[in-house]
Amino acid sequence: MSKVTLYGSSLSLYTGRARSYLIKSGIPYQETLPNSPHFAKNVLSKMGERQSIPVIETEDSEVIRDGAAIIDHYESNNGQRFSPVTPKQKTLSLLFDVIGTEGLLRPAMHYRWDFPKENLDFLTFHFETFIPPIPDRKEKAEEQMNRMRGAGQSFGAVSANFELIESLYNTLIEKLDHHFAQYPYLLGNKPCIGDFGLIAPFFGHLGRDPVAIRLLQKKAIRLFRWVERMNRPDPDCGEFGPAAEEYLTGDEIPDSLIEVLKHIALDFVPETTAAAATINQWLEENQAMPSNTVAERHVGFTEFAVMETKIKAIAQPYRFYLLSRMQNHIDSLSDQEKTSVQKLLQQCGMDDLLRLRLSRHIGRHNNREVWL
Repeated sequence: MSKVTLYGSSLSLYTGRARSYLIKSGIPYQETLPNSPHFAKNVLSKMGERQSIPVIETEDSEVIRDGAAIIDHYESNNGQRFSPVTPKQKTLSLLFDVIGTEGLLRPAMHYRWDFPKENLDFLTFHFETFIPPIPDRKEKAEEQMNRMRGAGQSFGAVSANFELIESLYNTLIEKLDHHFAQYPYLLGNKPCIGDFGLIAPFFGHLGRDPVAIRLLQKKAIRLFRWVERMNRPDPDCGEFGPAAEEYLTGDEIPDSLIEVLKHIALDFVPETTAAAATINQWLEENQAMPSNTVAERHVGFTEFAVMETKIKAIAQPYRFYLLSRMQNHIDSLSDQEKTSVQKLLQQCGMDDLLRLRLSRHIGRHNNREVWL
């Protein structure tokens, strides 16, 4: 089999999601930075208006941008290998996909950008690799770094929120560590779509940057082992002993996973609630927008409270593009299955997510997220 080319970076949060999927699927690939003449000539023009990574170029020269689209492409060809089929497990798999790629951006950006003494040399090296060897390479890299620092602040990673961010994150890794002490993956002995979503922040940022990786190695060893496991082609479950590569039977959801989600809900639900209201207001003001208009990465700022701390962050439609997958799955269930899933989400403090929908759907067209 020919290799696909993955354009991305070890530093990139979203590349981590696609890379892990390719590894676990046994798909031969080569990874390279998106700074070559070939990329500029043959790939960039096929990416729509989103010049972002990850991007793959298939053996047939097809270009696919965005981790979700990359995974969808291969899942459709391999019999949905990593997509649970039972109602509750599929629901939580899709939910963790949103949480990983959208719900943990604040701690990911905080632990990357707000510890310059420890992280700066590491980050500078990587950002310079994005730039071709030109005379002002260092200055160009610094410009990119400053943009990303600003992005971290737009997600709410500002000094007034540092204490809350760190408190929530320390409890989160403690609860995840407890779960991964019992199970190698979220839903048993096999990764699911939710694992690939969750590895995005936990490889590119939280499991690799100097300050964050030391935190995992010191306080959440089993979670750190999951990060390693998600980047290895074999199951890498030695500490659990031999077991079939399958999800838990009977649509079982571990109590440890419910505890993780109850904690995440403290932050994720208020932000999603506020973002939905902000985006729907924006859609009301832009009703004349034609179909297939590119969906903005954000439509302004929204405000919400987490444990009495007020946070201001950008409202991102992409969160609802992913969340709609879980909502559509639940909508398709029988009444009995739907009731079971609703009870589970209520246990997790996540049942509000069923009603948080945008007034206009988001789809994909020409490698772009678009308003339908």
